[in-house]
Amino acid sequence: MRLITAAEITEAVAGLFKQANYELGEDVLAALKKARGEEESAAGRDALDAILENARIAKSDKIPRCQDCGTAVVFLEVGQDVHINGDLTGAVNEGVRRAYKEGYLRKSVVAHPFSARRNTGDNTPAVIHTDIVPGDKLKIIVLPKGGGAENMTKLGMLLPAAGKQGVIDFVVKAVEEAWANPCPPVIVGVGIGGTADKAVLMSKHALIRKVGEPAPDAENAALEQDILHKVNNLGIGPMGYGGRITALTVHVETFPAHMTALPVVVNLQCHSARHREVVL
Repeated sequence: MRLITAAEITEAVAGLFKQANYELGEDVLAALKKARGEEESAAGRDALDAILENARIAKSDKIPRCQDCGTAVVFLEVGQDVHINGDLTGAVNEGVRRAYKEGYLRKSVVAHPFSARRNTGDNTPAVIHTDIVPGDKLKIIVLPKGGGAENMTKLGMLLPAAGKQGVIDFVVKAVEEAWANPCPPVIVGVGIGGTADKAVLMSKHALIRKVGEPAPDAENAALEQDILHKVNNLGIGPMGYGGRITALTVHVETFPAHMTALPVVVNLQCHSARHREVVL
């Protein structure tokens, strides 16, 4: 049994959230640069130039790339041979608290969301998803999720007869209705199957895959390309100014479903695709 202390987890979470808000991953930067080379619209190219320059300044000056520093979403993969010395949830929330204070990150979380809506003051509590996996390590993945993109999430409980074309149509319509609100070019996370809650989680988890890396399942990978082609023919373009590059990529995750059901969820990530991970 391997021991990991709560203090180690707090330190890791704090560092990851600051880094995620300051620096785009190399995969996202590469995708944005590729989009700049392929975009046909002059206004779209100008928008991509501004996005790339903003990313450069944020990394250089250690300041957030966006004023919306997001809801603190955390994925934990906990090895079954790991013992956490302390409160795991408390350690994660303390890391979020430290990151948003020390990093001068905007705190956007409010308690009593349907009534008082008072800011919690430290961006906690985090939204934590925990999986128990083999091994003696702890993987921590942080995803600061901006409100503009999150608000465009769509859940559809489709009839099984809708099939593949029904899934494609649902996803494309969700992106079209979102238009410029999620700050395109977006990453399109799609969860298909399971139950409603499982599909929602898969669509969010799909956003942390390396940008442009195809799904390991060949059928899912082909579906990703079909959806991406249709989304990029919508004409929305970077930041909604028109153009060919509305999405950088589409990531699909699937799970077996009940024979009467075809749940589909679309979760969009803005061009400021922020996530970082570490293994303890």
